Amino acid sequence: MRMRLMTLGKMAMPVDLELKKAFSELQVKMIDTQQKVKLADLQIEQLTRVQKHANLTHTEISTLPNDTPMYEGVGRMFILQSKDDIAHQLKDKQKTADEKIKELEQKKVYLERSVKEAEDNIREMLMSRRAQ
Repeated sequence: MRMRLMTLGKMAMPVDLELKKAFSELQVKMIDTQQKVKLADLQIEQLTRVQKHANLTHTEISTLPNDTPMYEGVGRMFILQSKDDIAHQLKDKQKTADEKIKELEQKKVYLERSVKEAEDNIREMLMSRRAQ
């Protein structure tokens, strides 16, 4: 059985170059934003692990007597530190990770909002073209 293809006359409107350009810019922006959001998610995940590790280590250290010798790993060597110094370093590590997580979450919100605004602008453009 043979199928015939029927061609229709040029019924479609000419492509609006401005609209096509806006769509391509939105696509590029969305891909870029999605990559940045994924990167931020990975960084947040890694910082969360750092926080948990520091918290668990601090919990374990707090159960030890104050005169217990403790060492901090620096490169391939270990330096004798007091329990208070190590506890302070762990708290600083947790605080720093928490601040960075907050910054990354704010960045994600901004990126998602900017993509939504671009989508809304294109929708408005489409609506105005249809109204004409």
